[in-house]
Amino acid sequence: MKIINLLKIAISAIRRNKLRSFLTMLGIVIGVGAVITMLAIGQGSNESIKSSIASMGTNLINVMPASRNNGGVQQDRTSSQTLNEKDVEYMKKNCTMVSYISPEMNSSGQVVMGSNNWPTSVKGGNEDYTSIKKYEISSGRFYTAKEIKTAAKVCVLGQTVVDNLFPDGDDPVGQTIRFEKIPFKVIGVFKEKGDNTFGDDQDDVMLAPYSTIMKRITRETHLRAIVFSASSEDKITETSAEIEELMRISHRIKDAEDNDFEIRTQEELISNFGSISELLVVLLGSISAISLLVGGIGIMNIMYVSVTERTREIGLRLAIGGKGKDILWQFLIEAMLLSVFGGIIGVILGYLASFIVEHVMKWPVLITESSVVLSFMVCTFIGVFFGWYPARKASALDPIVALRHE
Repeated sequence: MKIINLLKIAISAIRRNKLRSFLTMLGIVIGVGAVITMLAIGQGSNESIKSSIASMGTNLINVMPASRNNGGVQQDRTSSQTLNEKDVEYMKKNCTMVSYISPEMNSSGQVVMGSNNWPTSVKGGNEDYTSIKKYEISSGRFYTAKEIKTAAKVCVLGQTVVDNLFPDGDDPVGQTIRFEKIPFKVIGVFKEKGDNTFGDDQDDVMLAPYSTIMKRITRETHLRAIVFSASSEDKITETSAEIEELMRISHRIKDAEDNDFEIRTQEELISNFGSISELLVVLLGSISAISLLVGGIGIMNIMYVSVTERTREIGLRLAIGGKGKDILWQFLIEAMLLSVFGGIIGVILGYLASFIVEHVMKWPVLITESSVVLSFMVCTFIGVFFGWYPARKASALDPIVALRHE
């Protein structure tokens, strides 16, 4: 029997039982839609994390003090005083694989302007800090090397701080604000960066010369960190190795001794979070794939019912010369059509659900062609796999027994 005739018979059988066919397909529809949506959420989160980390500087390398063990008590790294300005100067002279180097200081407190106040963090660096951290000036200017040297009380504000200190829309540039009773002149405002994937507001920041923070706020002689921007994103590993070697020389650390500092790169951060998000994608995909399995069981069940209902029809076809393989293909094609039609509707449902998740729930989603193709291939395989046994049973019926069936 020609494949065209088999297709016509299968479509006719599906149309005779529209409601039953739709309910059978429903498991596949929900399964495919769920797989596409869950994979889109997982992959969207993955890309969002990567882009968020990249917005902080893909070439960024952080050197921080190592945590200390004092009398058996593990202390926080902020209590370590292993980094200083001499390290920065030494690295500037000898490090060949970086574009920018900056000390980093930070503190937190209340910033006040008139009757308005706002709790924020103040960060400090040198004139290269914005190039490393990917900050851009929207109005005003950034502080100069002379202002760093003299520990000038100047600052640049993020947009969140501006909105809370100047709710009436006044221009903050040129105004004087107070941070913990210390006056600072606002010389610039950063462009908005928005929240990152971790929920941190990147615009809730006040940036001042690191020397100002050291001398006037924290009153410390050591640095909280040193930040670098590698000259090439492809050579982060080699750059980190060079930084480690030079830092050990600067600190006169012997070969058998451990580092008194730690090096962290954005590459490591992306890799760590990438592994977690990839695991999330697999987990979400696996959970939603269970509904595809349930849909396949539904197809097998309904095909059993169909074989039972059409036993006399099968016997008649076999009696007039039909072959077993024709009966096999007839029911197998019917099962595949149920699965494929369900898959098509499921793909549409997946796109619709992803659209709702992205625009209504405001979650990042990313639908890839591979997830759609994979879902469609799986549902087709399910149609063949779960439709095979009922179809094989139908093709093996004895014509005489089938014709006697009531």
